[in-house]
Amino acid sequence: MLSDFPHSGTREAATAEDAQVFGEELGAALEAGDLVILDGPLGAGKTTFTQGIARGMRVKGRVTSPTFVIAREHPSTVGGPTLVHVDAYRLLDHSDDPLGELDSLDLDTDLEDAVVVAEWGGGFMERLSDSYLAVSINRDSEDDVRVFTWNWVM
Repeated sequence: MLSDFPHSGTREAATAEDAQVFGEELGAALEAGDLVILDGPLGAGKTTFTQGIARGMRVKGRVTSPTFVIAREHPSTVGGPTLVHVDAYRLLDHSDDPLGELDSLDLDTDLEDAVVVAEWGGGFMERLSDSYLAVSINRDSEDDVRVFTWNWVM
């Protein structure tokens, strides 16, 4: 990740657009080989945030939840890294070896040449890399504000 993005912090997003703007800022700072692990309750905004990351990375394709396909690849429009968007929950749900399952998807992109964003990835996706960005998204039930907390783990 480029050094101009804070390695840890907390940020509130009152709307889906706010979450996407924050994701776009992060996406512009991500580099090939970066791993981003998103955790939060159902409906917290993980896919919405990833849509912003995709805009910041300037990749092709509509970013939607990868729930039914497990992983989607979005190639760069500007010669940057490909975005690999993973639903890690589905990997956990169907395999004793979720990382082996990810490898067996036969992605066109080498993960070292891509940015991997994994929804529901906490607890096992960390094994893909020595360092990763852990992002937790929580919803305040009173006013529906999303609170993003992130930390670069090295």
